[in-house]
Amino acid sequence: MAARPVVSVYGLNGAKLDATVPLPSVFTAPIRPDLVQFVHKNMAKNRRQPYAVKQQAGEETSAESWGTGRAVARIPRVSGSGNGRSGQAAFGNMTRGGRMFAPNKVWRKWHIRTNTNQKRYATASAVAASGVSALVAGRGHRINRISEVPLVVAAEAEAITKTKEAVAALRALKAYADVAKVANTRSIRAGRGKMRNRRHRQRRGPLVVYAQDNGITRAFRNLPGVELVDVTRLNLLQLAPGGHLGRFVIWTQPAFEALNKVFGSQAEASEQKKGYTLPASIVANPDVARIIASNEVQAVVRAAGPRFTKRPFTQKKNPLRNSQVLVRLNPYAQVLRRAELLGKNKRTAKKVHKKSASAKFLEILKAD
Repeated sequence: MAARPVVSVYGLNGAKLDATVPLPSVFTAPIRPDLVQFVHKNMAKNRRQPYAVKQQAGEETSAESWGTGRAVARIPRVSGSGNGRSGQAAFGNMTRGGRMFAPNKVWRKWHIRTNTNQKRYATASAVAASGVSALVAGRGHRINRISEVPLVVAAEAEAITKTKEAVAALRALKAYADVAKVANTRSIRAGRGKMRNRRHRQRRGPLVVYAQDNGITRAFRNLPGVELVDVTRLNLLQLAPGGHLGRFVIWTQPAFEALNKVFGSQAEASEQKKGYTLPASIVANPDVARIIASNEVQAVVRAAGPRFTKRPFTQKKNPLRNSQVLVRLNPYAQVLRRAELLGKNKRTAKKVHKKSASAKFLEILKAD
């Protein structure tokens, strides 16, 4: 989360202005990738269009089973004779020209309802993640030349009406590299989608958030990968495309200042969302190692014990595997074991090994 007190404001020429804006409380909200992915998956399903196969597909023929006794399967078969189709199996999903298994229906449950509080939490997390440069760069946005994240532009940006002016402003802000990256990734879609009005694929570029549309949407809408949204209608599908946190967001100053009214804070309720307050982090400092090493914690903890602890005397040990435990239970077992080893050695010593033939005997055998 971003935790600095104020954010700089930049003009359309890329120069830093004297004015600064206090950082809205939403940028201190907890970043929850798990919740963002869950809500994004549910929200993305709500844009699907129902599809189904024809209700009579695969069953538009006259077919009836031959029954038993003819040494063929009891699948329905096309009636008639004198052509190749007659006698062929029909209707089943395993047959040629038959219906599919469990045909798709338009009354399938396509849409999923998500709790309002979860959607608000996920949106706040996505906004907070957009203020962390590491997450924005990790998502693939070209922000290495940008002075500051989040990037706040003066209010004059909302009055831009020409696309060439928008391009000039992005170049001055060192943000046009992200737009160029999107243009370079534009390619033709693989598969049938290219024939269904979605011929091209490309990456996502900057998201421009404004408070009042005085022409800014007409200026930026034709730039590849650039999306625009009103600050009062922030959408998780745009703030975290694909459920991945770290969208590069360009804020206009009025929109940035309106975030406290939209989301409120951990102490004050939102003006737009009735009775809603931002979620607070469970721990203020997630650096657990630093917390453990702090003087306050070390002053009250007990001293570290020995590295290796002795096993308790109550631990059960197997006397059949552990000889010491066996002798403790049965002292005579040691005598038996010793006698067993001595007897084994005697039996080994009694074995007579056959001697090899002498050299003289071998000479007699080899003699002519």
